[in-house]
Amino acid sequence: MKPLEGQKALVTGGNSGIGAGLATAFAKAGAAVGINFHRHAAEAQALADSIRSDGGEALLLQGDVSNEADVQCMFKTFTDKFGRIDILAANAGLQKDAAITSMTLEEWRTVIDTNLTGAFLCAREAIRSFLAQGPSPVSPATGKILFMSSVHQRIPWGGHVNYATAKGGMKLLMETLAQEVGAKKIRINGIAPGAIKTPINEEVWSDPEKMNALLKLIPYGRIGEPEDVARAAVWLASDDADYVHGTTLFIDGGMSLYPGFGDNG
Repeated sequence: MKPLEGQKALVTGGNSGIGAGLATAFAKAGAAVGINFHRHAAEAQALADSIRSDGGEALLLQGDVSNEADVQCMFKTFTDKFGRIDILAANAGLQKDAAITSMTLEEWRTVIDTNLTGAFLCAREAIRSFLAQGPSPVSPATGKILFMSSVHQRIPWGGHVNYATAKGGMKLLMETLAQEVGAKKIRINGIAPGAIKTPINEEVWSDPEKMNALLKLIPYGRIGEPEDVARAAVWLASDDADYVHGTTLFIDGGMSLYPGFGDNG
C-alpha cells in the first residue's frame, strides 16, 4: 500500500522547484494533490498533466498565498473537489535580496507577506478545515501540516534579512501551532532545506566558480535535489511519522553545522 493512499494534499507554490517535487512525490505516494501557483500557469499545467499521465489526481489552484481571500477560495475549491484535506505543505516562498541599507520597504513586505503571512493564512485555513471535517478515515492524525522553512531559520544570512526573518518567524509559527492544536490530533512539523538545486538559486549552481564556493558550506559535498526534500516530506506526512510533532527536519547536507568552524575556525 502506498504511504499516502487515499489522502488529499495541498501544496502551495507547487508549480516548480521543491513544490513541484513535493506534488510529484505525494501523488506517487497515493495522494490526490492540489497544486497552488501564483504565476507561471504553463509550468503548473505541465506538472498536473505529468501527474495525471502517471495515474494520479491533480487539481490546479491559482492564487496568491499572501491574499486572505485567495487563500480562502483556494481551500474551498480544494475541499469541494476532494471532500476533505489531510495534508498541507506550506511551501510558497520567494527572495528579494538586498543589503539592509538599500532594501526597500516593498522588498521587505513582499517577502514577509508571502513567506510568513502566507504560511499563517494557509495554516489557519487548514486547521479550520481539519477541525470542521473531524477525524480522518485514513490516518491517525486529524490533519497534517508541513512548513517549508530553511536552514536560515537557524543560520543568519547577511544581505537577506527579509528572507531570514521570515524563516525564523516560520519556526516559531510551526512550534506554537503544534503546541496549540496538538491535542486535536493535528500534527505539525517543519522542513528546513539547505542548498537545493531549484530555479530560485540557478545563478549559483549554474556557475562553476559560485558552485565551488557553495560546496565549501556543505560538509556532505553536494548540492541537494528537490527529490531529497520530497522523499523526506512523504515520510513526515505519512503515518510512519505519526509521533513526530513540533519539530524541524533539516535536509541540508550538514550546512547547519557551521562548516566554517570545522578546522577550529
